[in-house]
Amino acid sequence: MRPPNIPLAPTPEAPVTSRNGTTLPPYTTVYFFDQLIDHNRPSLGTFQQRFWHTYEFYEPGGPIILMTPGETNADGYSGYLTNRTINGLIAQQQNGSTIVLEHRFYGLSNPYPDLSVKSLRVHTIQQAIDDLEYFTKNVNLPMPGGDRVTPDKAPWILIGGSYAGALTSWTMVNKPGLFFAGYASSAVVEAIVDFWQYFEPIRQNMPANCSADVQAVIAHIDQTFSGKNTTAIQAIKTSFGLGNVTHLDDVAGALRNNLWDWQALQVTSGPGAQFFKFCDALEVKNGQNAPATGWGLDNALAAWSQFWRNGYLSNLCGKADVETCLGTYDPTLDYWTDTSIDNAGRSWFWIVCNEVGYLQEGAPVGKPSLVTRLIQPAYDLRQCQQMFPTAFPRPMTPRVALTNLKYKGWSVKTKRLFFANGVRDPWRDATLSADGLNSQSTPAQPIGLGDGFHCSDMGLSSAVDPTIAAVQNEALTSMKQWLATWKPRGGPYSPTFPRSTPQGSMTVTPPVKSKPVNAWFRKVGNF
Repeated sequence: MRPPNIPLAPTPEAPVTSRNGTTLPPYTTVYFFDQLIDHNRPSLGTFQQRFWHTYEFYEPGGPIILMTPGETNADGYSGYLTNRTINGLIAQQQNGSTIVLEHRFYGLSNPYPDLSVKSLRVHTIQQAIDDLEYFTKNVNLPMPGGDRVTPDKAPWILIGGSYAGALTSWTMVNKPGLFFAGYASSAVVEAIVDFWQYFEPIRQNMPANCSADVQAVIAHIDQTFSGKNTTAIQAIKTSFGLGNVTHLDDVAGALRNNLWDWQALQVTSGPGAQFFKFCDALEVKNGQNAPATGWGLDNALAAWSQFWRNGYLSNLCGKADVETCLGTYDPTLDYWTDTSIDNAGRSWFWIVCNEVGYLQEGAPVGKPSLVTRLIQPAYDLRQCQQMFPTAFPRPMTPRVALTNLKYKGWSVKTKRLFFANGVRDPWRDATLSADGLNSQSTPAQPIGLGDGFHCSDMGLSSAVDPTIAAVQNEALTSMKQWLATWKPRGGPYSPTFPRSTPQGSMTVTPPVKSKPVNAWFRKVGNF
């Protein structure tokens, strides 16, 4: 299951200077904020939450632009402080300051020293929203006047992409008026358990011949694996290099990896991208491209299995044996039991199992499917029990109805929140641009739709596509119009925290390698 996280943006190495010529700390400078461990029990104390900040474009009266990269270690995301991203473009246009805040339980921002079930009890969507509120009202930013920019005295803009884009929407619903405006890219606002639609934008936009042949191979594998011809079953397993994988759903499910590679694409990706290498392996024969209907089952099955044996499998698994790498039934593996911090896969899986779902499965019978129907929600939910056995002693289902009720999901109606989505984004059907949803774009809640992939609109480099450039320009226009109406409220917020100062680096033991059976943290396309 690939996670809905955001692309990395490049961080310039040139010196940073303010508009009056002052030399500023490098974008990569780390600061800490004393965040509450549990917003329901402040007496439990605080933990250090990392953030990155610049006031390169700031002038008094300008907005404070806050982003969390969401479900990942925030190291490397300081590029979102710059005008190579929509964050910095808004800051440059509106004389704003930019912040990147690490999400609780990711990277080195941890309320507790491990990721045990006991610790993760305070890892919820609501706690993350409350973090944003507490930060805005109490941070003393490392810049002139940094203690006088609370939301009553300066307009704050919340920005996020993917899960963090959804968090932007959910926060503006849950904390009306806290953020004056928001920008939500590829925002997966609707929590969905069986999210088979993840693969629909891929099927609709990938080369037609590749789609046809992938569907043919998957249908054949499902039929064979559902039968009793053990010789034919073993032949398929062996052809992919998976002869020693015990469970057939693990074998068939592993082939989802080739489709998950779509999420690594951006509009700047060239023909050498992994997904296109895969399709070329299936559809180019003797220098000739297959027709739109593909070469057919026999060629596609042989080519796909050869592609796995000739490097793809070793790239997935490294030196691990295939059962350890791709099997999901041994609960004693470190992957399930390691509770070390800075393990984004474990932290995200907790949210998946409890609140959002987003399980990427085969399509219902009667609809075309790029991936096996042997993988259904029970397959992934079993893994919730294996990773968190004390939390889930019995089979469970994520509480998506409660999430959608509390934070409004597809029904969100708020003011000054810009949604930006991409036609080719595999997460599109959890956004306000989902097929058949027909959400209306309004001046107060615009929905910009470009021909991008996942969060393409967040990067300036994606503006080479005119449809994405149009979305970015529409957002900049909306922000300019909205911010022209902002007035100080004269509220009660007055930070008592000392001004944040640069902190030294910290290191932790790397967590266990993620397994490509869930692909929560396979790489996404970068700018």
